Amino acid sequence: MDNRYLLLTELEDEGKRLDGYLAEQIPELTRSAAQKLLESGGVLVQGKPGTKSLKLRPHWEIQVVVPEAVPLEIQPQAIPLDIVYEDQDLLVVNKPKGMVVHPAPGNPDGTLVNALLAHCGDSLSGINGVIRPGIVHRIDKDTSGLLVVAKNDQSHRHLAAQIQAHSFTRQYEAVVYGNLKDDQGTVNAPIGRHPIERKKMAVTEKASRNAVTHYQVLARYGSFTHVRLRLETGRTHQIRVHMAYLGHPVAGDPVYGPKKVIASLEGQCLHARTIGFIHPSTGQYLEFISPLPMYFTQFLHSLGVPKEQVAE
Repeated sequence: MDNRYLLLTELEDEGKRLDGYLAEQIPELTRSAAQKLLESGGVLVQGKPGTKSLKLRPHWEIQVVVPEAVPLEIQPQAIPLDIVYEDQDLLVVNKPKGMVVHPAPGNPDGTLVNALLAHCGDSLSGINGVIRPGIVHRIDKDTSGLLVVAKNDQSHRHLAAQIQAHSFTRQYEAVVYGNLKDDQGTVNAPIGRHPIERKKMAVTEKASRNAVTHYQVLARYGSFTHVRLRLETGRTHQIRVHMAYLGHPVAGDPVYGPKKVIASLEGQCLHARTIGFIHPSTGQYLEFISPLPMYFTQFLHSLGVPKEQVAE
């Protein structure tokens, strides 16, 4: 059955783009999903079809119809999963470096979603459609670490609302180039599509969304720094973009780092180490920690003894 919403804009919504507003108001909609919904005619503003760039005014009535997920066509694949927790509502998986979360051009199979379909069968939420069943949030292909997966739509909405409200704990560890000046700090800089290189993201004021990353230095190695990072928001490539913006890109990052990458890392040295959330059914706060993977610890070992151990 379709999910229907009736929204009424308020004074503080004036000037907001319609696609961004929908993503704010409806937890299961990402901005890109909202844009697709607008293109399909699923949104009426004051009785007329809305467009993604429409600027809102107060007291407008917006009708939204989110269609029921269509049957899956992605094939289940018996790919081993590192499951750290599972119950009838959700599971937490530890994704290895090199695994894509969901099918996309160039990666039609062998993804986390293919593995989840084999493990869970039909027990995955359908809110994000045929390509991303169960996927509440993502991490990049070459980022390792923890993800929560929803087994039903109710759990998906509950978890997505926590992410939207910034109450969902997401903590990473990374090794970055250079020696960070401060032991801790916050990067508060909006992220949007790169104005020239459209496959990249960048800190920009144009067509961007607010992005906040908190960091803490764990150890200094002279030419590199081991850091802990906590996401307040979850924009595409957020940590990688923000650290590059500070002048300290993530080691091994082939997109935002130096042209001469550290080939042995096979991608960025970035690990989603901790996630925490309120369980959708029990109301209990759950938190999970993933040990640093071998590629990460081996790289730290190659850097030698830290010149300064700042935090644990």
